[in-house]
Amino acid sequence: MGNAPSGAPRIGGEMGNAPSGAPRIGGEMGNALSGAPRIGREMGNALSGAARIGGEMGGASRPTHSTMIRVKICGITSLDDARMAVQAGADALGFIFVEKTPRFVTPEQVASIVRWLPPFVTPVGVFWDHAPAHVKAVIEACRLRAVQLHGDEKPEDWADLAVPIIKTVKLAPATTIAGLPEYKLGERMNALWWRKVASAILFDSDARWSEDGDTREPIEWRSIRMMGATAPNEGRVHLVLSGGLTPDNVARAVEIVRPHAVDVNSGVEARPGQKDPDKVRRFIAEAKGVR
Repeated sequence: MGNAPSGAPRIGGEMGNAPSGAPRIGGEMGNALSGAPRIGREMGNALSGAARIGGEMGGASRPTHSTMIRVKICGITSLDDARMAVQAGADALGFIFVEKTPRFVTPEQVASIVRWLPPFVTPVGVFWDHAPAHVKAVIEACRLRAVQLHGDEKPEDWADLAVPIIKTVKLAPATTIAGLPEYKLGERMNALWWRKVASAILFDSDARWSEDGDTREPIEWRSIRMMGATAPNEGRVHLVLSGGLTPDNVARAVEIVRPHAVDVNSGVEARPGQKDPDKVRRFIAEAKGVR
C-alpha cells in the first residue's frame, strides 16, 4: 500500500517509521546482530531441505496442485467485483478501511458484501495504525474473519484479537539499493518480532500505492525466500507475497518464493477501485498453476 495518503490525517506516523515510544528494531533488537544468532537460524533456515532457489531469479520448478497457492484479491469496493473474484477462484477478499485512500470502504459497504460471500471465502479487513478497539468494532460489524495490519502497530497490543492477523512488512523495490538482500536486517527483525502474534507475514512494497492504475514495481523475491517464514511448521508463520504482482509475473514469483498465498490489488484493476475481470481470472490461474 506504500506511503501514507497525501493530505490524510496522520493515523500513526510515516508509513515506514516506527511509532513514537516503540522499541527500535536496529538498536535494542540487534545492533546489527553483533554476537547474536544469525537470522537464518532464528527464522528457521528457510533453505534447509528446500529446492535451491537457483540462478539469478530462480530455477525452481512450477508449484504443483498439492501445494496450491491461496489468492487474496485486495481493494474490493463493490459486490459486483466481489462476485467476479469469487467466481474466478479467489480464496480471500481484502477490504481497505484506511480513510482518504483510493479504495477506502465503510463498514456498512463491506457488511453487505460479506453477507453474500460463500462460507469458504475469507473477508479480510486492512487497517493502518487504527486503535485495537476500532478494529474490533469493525470486525464485529462486518463479520471479518482476518485482519491485515499495514502500519507501525506494536505486536503486544494485538495479542488478544479474536481473528488471525496478517502483518505487513514493507520492502524497497528490487531495483533500488535498499531493495538488496544485504539491506534487509530491519525487515527481518520486524518479521521475527511479530512471529508470536501474527498468523502470516505479508511482504509488500514500501512504494506509495497506485492512485492512477499503474502497477508498482515488484520487491526482491529472493530475499523474501531467505527470510525463513515460508514454512508454517516449527512455529514459523505463513508468508504472503504482495507488491507489484500482475498476471504476467505471479507464476515466476510463486516459483521463487513458494509462499502460502499471494495478494494483489492494482495489478488486476481496470482503474483504481474497479477490478478487471480478465486480469483477475488470469492472475488466479497463473498463481495456482491452472492451465
